[in-house]
Amino acid sequence: MNDALIRYLPRVDYTPCWQAMRTLTDGRTADTADELWVLEHPPVFTLGQAGKPEHVLNAGDIPVVNSDRGGQVTYHGPGQTVIYLMLDIKRLGLGSRGLVSAIEQGIIDFLASHGINAANRDDAPGVYVNGAKIASLGLRIRRGASYHGLAINRDMDLSPWQRINPCGHVGQPMTTLSEQGVMLDRHTMEQQLVTLLAKRLGLTPRTAPSPDWYNDSSEFPPAQQSPAP
Repeated sequence: MNDALIRYLPRVDYTPCWQAMRTLTDGRTADTADELWVLEHPPVFTLGQAGKPEHVLNAGDIPVVNSDRGGQVTYHGPGQTVIYLMLDIKRLGLGSRGLVSAIEQGIIDFLASHGINAANRDDAPGVYVNGAKIASLGLRIRRGASYHGLAINRDMDLSPWQRINPCGHVGQPMTTLSEQGVMLDRHTMEQQLVTLLAKRLGLTPRTAPSPDWYNDSSEFPPAQQSPAP
């Protein structure tokens, strides 16, 4: 098992976080530790390298950032956990497909531990519950290492997803952990998911402090709660 530093960052703006991922990846050596950054972003739409602007239907007041990850357009915001995975995939013995499969299976394991039957799809990366997407994936492989990662919807306002074609799929329904009856506090949920992801990836998680670049982006309100049924 390889050690991995796990950094829990309550909230952070997208662009400086992305820049920090690239800096870490570009400066890696064979001895650089793997890292997982667990965080939330303020509301933002991001377009992947192959992203088509027409999949952004009506951004409104939410900024759109052109990113270097794979995939089309996605949304990040309060009530969603993002996990960025800076991994030496050669050292882990994983190819790009194996990495995607391990991440998806880690999420599926987490959902199964709470009685939710979830699945991945060959034609669209991510994890789905009865056809509704609960977790999205977007990765970049560079110099034998990965960055970017996954986003899982905890208890978020889903209306911004209606302003885009999620991951380029018209009318793709979205769902959250809370809609599926999982009402964990954020920290507990993130620790459980990290544990199961690490197991699938062959990593031993070690909690680490916030990095020097981190600046708490606390200007946005707490996660919006789903309305009562």
